[in-house]
Amino acid sequence: MSIPLYQVDAFTNQPFRGNPAGVCLLSQVKPDPWMQAVAQEMNLSETAFLLAENDGYRLRWFTPAVEVDLCGHATLASAHILWETGMLSGSQSARFFTRSGYLGASQNSDWIDLDFPAKLVEPCPPPPELLDILDVKPIYMGKNQFDYLVEVENAEIVRQSRPDFARLKEIDARGVIVTSRSDTIEYDFISRFFAPRVGVNEDPVTGSAHCCLGPYWGDKLGKQVMNAYQASARGGVLRVRLDGDRVVLGGQAVTVFKAELV
Repeated sequence: MSIPLYQVDAFTNQPFRGNPAGVCLLSQVKPDPWMQAVAQEMNLSETAFLLAENDGYRLRWFTPAVEVDLCGHATLASAHILWETGMLSGSQSARFFTRSGYLGASQNSDWIDLDFPAKLVEPCPPPPELLDILDVKPIYMGKNQFDYLVEVENAEIVRQSRPDFARLKEIDARGVIVTSRSDTIEYDFISRFFAPRVGVNEDPVTGSAHCCLGPYWGDKLGKQVMNAYQASARGGVLRVRLDGDRVVLGGQAVTVFKAELV
């Protein structure tokens, strides 16, 4: 039996921008090594695997190297495919059961809103080698259960950051977020995300990173609703809304191709 497999560009309304994710629609449970092999074959930052369960879908995410606990762009891509293929009607919300608990998605005009948990950062001293690896001077350093967050003085520093990925891979964290206030009126803040430890040197657009960027910048800027830009080579746009201990991430998505695993 063939298995549908899609590639979707997430957090963009244009193909070949944003963050590409694989979406694999399963009709039965598959073993972990098989899913890891498919993710390695796709060679994208994440491939999502969906299996109908109760009134929603079991959702898991794999990089080419490991399974991860939370992924925004592959969740956005998964919801997009459920509506595009008619597996869910436009009025239905998508319900996902994941290693990070329940996640929801709903359509909002031509955007999709993701209901994610906030992942707050706490101030911390950086590992001595981290700032040398990033070659930046921070004005704030923090960490949550996943990542380090490094705020720098301006957006140009964010854009010009050139980490030593071989050394960054040795830092004990999923990844490192480098961020600053935006230097354009369209966005409130910008960021980049580096995660060689999980097989992704630079992630083009990272929804899960905005689970901490949203609360962090919301507190600094005194805002509940913000626009964010992830300044990777492909680039991506997110709407961020704070809702208590949740963060609503808004994004768009475009299907690039459909294939079948045989």
